[in-house]
Amino acid sequence: MRLSDSQKEKLKAEIRAFYLDVRGEEIGMIEQMQMLELFEQNMAPIIYNKALDDAKAWFTQMMDNLDSDFYALYKND
Repeated sequence: MRLSDSQKEKLKAEIRAFYLDVRGEEIGMIEQMQMLELFEQNMAPIIYNKALDDAKAWFTQMMDNLDSDFYALYKND
């Protein structure tokens, strides 16, 4: 997963704000980038796979609904 420069800047600002609000500490640009890279490398694959699982579950549910709707169209003999 690759982030655009504007996305990276937004996330670095979020990291900086988090450290200031929660920890009361300033965090430097290098530390912001390192933390962002850590999240990107370690969390992105987990989040991506979870999104795939969610999409698969949604699609499976929609197909089950379609199957039920299809059989409801049959006429009784």
